[in-house]
Amino acid sequence: MRVLVTTSLYPTPLAPKVIGGAEIFVRKLVEGFVASGDSVEVIRAASAPNQKTESCDDVDIYSEPVSNIYLPFTEQHSAPMRGLWHAVEDWRRSTKLVADRIKAFRPDVLHSNNLSGLTTAVWKAASDHGVPIVHTLHDYYLTCPRCSRFSHGSTCTHTCFSCKILTVSRRTATRQLSAIVGVSQRILDIHTELGLFADTPLRKVIRHASALPPVAPEPRRPADLLTLGFIGRLTEEKGIYNLVKAVGTLPPNSVKLVIAGSASAEMKERLRALAPEAQIEFLGFVAPETFYRQIDVVVIPPIWEEPGPIVVADAQAAGKPFLGTRFGGIPEAVARGAVGWLTAPDPDSLAESIRKMLSNPDEVTTMTRKFADRNSQRTFSEVVAEYRAIFEQLRRREE
Repeated sequence: MRVLVTTSLYPTPLAPKVIGGAEIFVRKLVEGFVASGDSVEVIRAASAPNQKTESCDDVDIYSEPVSNIYLPFTEQHSAPMRGLWHAVEDWRRSTKLVADRIKAFRPDVLHSNNLSGLTTAVWKAASDHGVPIVHTLHDYYLTCPRCSRFSHGSTCTHTCFSCKILTVSRRTATRQLSAIVGVSQRILDIHTELGLFADTPLRKVIRHASALPPVAPEPRRPADLLTLGFIGRLTEEKGIYNLVKAVGTLPPNSVKLVIAGSASAEMKERLRALAPEAQIEFLGFVAPETFYRQIDVVVIPPIWEEPGPIVVADAQAAGKPFLGTRFGGIPEAVARGAVGWLTAPDPDSLAESIRKMLSNPDEVTTMTRKFADRNSQRTFSEVVAEYRAIFEQLRRREE
């Protein structure tokens, strides 16, 4: 098959920017398509002026110029500037690069992912040329300019007036889709409950799997010091502040918190101030394998509807149980057999769950042993196969 993939960010040597797990996932997915014998091109939003075409791992990567007042994923701007940016973003109607690549590459399907900087104009280009469109929901771009449905310290339970105004064209554009994929049932349900995708012929959930090599579990009793780990963006909605506050209420000689992710000196100081006596180690941006080797339990404490955290899948591949909050795709993962505990997101509940581990160290060993008892684990090749099955189904419809 010939697949044209669009995504806001796509990390390569000349444009290595990574904000979250979605761009890493898309890169792995593209590599999986290529390994399956597909021809693939990628179009991403330009992260710098006059960004050139780049070839990487048998894939040509094109950068679409961002027709707006500033490039996405750059420094913070004032609220009026951000509002203007989102208004321009919502009303963009065309993309010459996508149209040109469709004419030249002649894809069987367009697979869109995160849309910031590219906009739903990529769908119009495909629709105008009769190319089926599959979109994967990694965030809430279609209903929220911030993409998170998170405001004033909590997840949004409804779509506010400003979000409705600034996403009206995005929601209307969903009528052009041939298929919609949610990385969890929860993110798909949130959108459908808001009236999106009612006319989309194919709706499907394809959950994440880890691209990490599976590690044989080590069901050993934790040492006297329980090592907890957090990996990801150090932002409020990810729950990092609540986690550090929780650790700060525990005896400092009982728990160590290892944090992997980019953290400025100011961020480190702010977090340490929340738990002055706690043992906290900042690893910076490291390979996941390096992180998982150093911890006993992964903590995944979001306070927003986390679409489908890849860290859950990575923790399972690394043979590490997790403590997660009841948001987004995390409860689904536990219900389907992921090895972990669920808790409320506030610092007191997190601390109480950690105290239970400390009072019964053998429980961590028991949870880790469950990895050895499982017959199989979902693989990334299965994710690739499920996407290819959708593409093939749509291609047959067009014949």
